[in-house]
Amino acid sequence: MKVLVIGGDGYCGWATALYLSNRGYDVGILDNLVRRHWDNELGIATLTPIAPIQQRIQRWQDLTGKSIDLFVGDITNYEFLQKALHQFEPNAIVHFGEQRSAPFSMIDREHAVLTQVNNVVGTLNLLYAMREDFPDCHLVKLGTMGEYGTPNIDIEEGYITIEHNGRKDTLPYPKQPGSMYHLSKVHDSHNIHFACRIWGLRATDLNQGVVYGVLTEETGMDELLINRLDYDGVFGTALNRFCIQAAIGHPLTVYGKGGQTRGFLDIRDTVRCMELAIANPAEPGEFRVFNQFTELFSVGDLALMVKKAGNSLGLNVDINNIDNPRVEKEEHYFNAKNTKLLDLGLQPHYLSDSLLDSLLNFAVKYQQRVDKKQILPKVSWHRK
Repeated sequence: MKVLVIGGDGYCGWATALYLSNRGYDVGILDNLVRRHWDNELGIATLTPIAPIQQRIQRWQDLTGKSIDLFVGDITNYEFLQKALHQFEPNAIVHFGEQRSAPFSMIDREHAVLTQVNNVVGTLNLLYAMREDFPDCHLVKLGTMGEYGTPNIDIEEGYITIEHNGRKDTLPYPKQPGSMYHLSKVHDSHNIHFACRIWGLRATDLNQGVVYGVLTEETGMDELLINRLDYDGVFGTALNRFCIQAAIGHPLTVYGKGGQTRGFLDIRDTVRCMELAIANPAEPGEFRVFNQFTELFSVGDLALMVKKAGNSLGLNVDINNIDNPRVEKEEHYFNAKNTKLLDLGLQPHYLSDSLLDSLLNFAVKYQQRVDKKQILPKVSWHRK
């Protein structure tokens, strides 16, 4: 099967491309490499040194004998997208090609517009290209659990059955996004749902929780294949950020009260979820939604787990509750369903002491690359 991974130079995309290639899929990567540009713009860098994409792909071929096609360009350019799709002719498209940071989208008007144009227009172009020439292709799109917000009822997987005034219907689950980035994902979901209903396309939306970890079987094969690990206040996610803070002796930065509860999963489960969705495609006209996470944690609980793991390794770890730059509930009900991927055969990697030790040791190894000026949040959701 031919799978095109859009955004295959990024954190989830790179790990997924190698995983699928290793399992015999014919893989192509399409990426505009803008993630590297944003690092330069913000003056930040991943903890791990990342080689140029061409070098990474060549190293993969040298090690495994498996080739990955590369298309460098932007899916907001429809002519480029059409040309790349016709060259590669995918059976499935894995779509990671979006600006994925909530803080980045909240920097100012310019970054909000950039996020929405990049994400919404890119996905719209993809839907039209599929409608025109690849109507049987299966779109596997990375969504986010952040689309749902923190409602005071259980979160279902994409749809909810409602009884109202004596009538009953199953409708898309209500959305309460928390940033301009999360809003762009909601717009995507609506557009994809529309394309499936009206044009008969097939799509799976994977509403992913917060991903942690750096190593998969493939990215651990060679230093040149290593994955990103972001720790800064813009692109760094909670658990990865805490581990790096612990490694350099910086207090863990818990925003507000720390009761914010989210779904989390290991990067090794991200790549497996992608494969499960590809191997079990949606039907024509079907827009499926899977909630892609394995465990629920509060931010405060995560910090305590990292402190305990760090102390056992001889690190002195403090926790600081700092002013929350975001506008969000800091204590709330949160119970989300996540059975569909488990039903397809996902065997989760749960967050364990050994994984935390591995992440902390990884952070210690590369600690000389940490720029301490980039750790604290600089982007505020609050009106100036």
